[in-house]
Amino acid sequence: MKILHLDTNHPLLINQLNDLGFTNHEDYSSSKEEVEAKIHDYDGIVIRSRFTIDKQFLNAAANLKFIGRVGAGLENIDCDYAEGKGVYLISAPEGNRNAVGEYALGMLLSLFNNLNKADREVREGKWLREDNRGVELDGKIVGIIGYGNMGKAFAKKLRGFDIDVICYDIKDGVGDEYAKQVTLKEFQERVDVVSLHTPQTALTLNMINKAFINAFVKPFWFINTARGKSVVTNDLAKALQTGKILGAGLDVLEYEKASFENLFKRNDDEIPLAFRFLIEANNVILSPHVAGWTLESKEKLAQTIVDKIKAKFC
Repeated sequence: MKILHLDTNHPLLINQLNDLGFTNHEDYSSSKEEVEAKIHDYDGIVIRSRFTIDKQFLNAAANLKFIGRVGAGLENIDCDYAEGKGVYLISAPEGNRNAVGEYALGMLLSLFNNLNKADREVREGKWLREDNRGVELDGKIVGIIGYGNMGKAFAKKLRGFDIDVICYDIKDGVGDEYAKQVTLKEFQERVDVVSLHTPQTALTLNMINKAFINAFVKPFWFINTARGKSVVTNDLAKALQTGKILGAGLDVLEYEKASFENLFKRNDDEIPLAFRFLIEANNVILSPHVAGWTLESKEKLAQTIVDKIKAKFC
């Protein structure tokens, strides 16, 4: 079987597939159209997020047997069409779930203790102790939306705190010893912290909007290490301004993909007002989609893809 690798990954991925007898070709620079012209020669694809695998691409991939996505989600693949053509889809949420769990906890504790703000002020020669008085996590109710690989990993990281952890998920029966599954109504009545761990689907696009936010009984802290397009940034910014949301840790943003690489090259008046507010807000932490981006997860993601290819095709 011939596999085309479209993004660079940990070397073990190609090395181990070579050892298993697969033929591996690498193409990290050709355009989508150029790849499309030769994809009929390949039995498998390994990709991260270089481009979207749509119906046209899949129609050109006449001999394709599998697609391996070195990441947690499959939103850059037309999954229904691919599966309808008999293409086996592989993702690797097991590979970076621990990294995401640790990162979400780090963001939450940093928010509660004003660590980013305090660090910046000390570097500027300001010693403002009272202004940086923190909040303790103990005694709070942490709510997790989306209780799959990432949500469960975050819940496990919370074990050492004297807190209640609850979760909401569209699937029944996902709760476990780390989080009690509740209805959305109970979730919105009780939580002090909301951590989002959902994939990008038609159901989750723009899910965190004004109506959803206002349905919560208490003001809450918000963490998003999932997908940026699940959050309406304008509504989030307004909730931060009114105090409905007490602070936000955002590893992902609505503006990713389409424009983010060039966002900071624009004139100030071209930057969305909501994003400009997030940049300037002291109770917001921003990072460039790196929650699952550790040295360890790079290796584990690659190993997960190898193991799943081996289990299916060897």
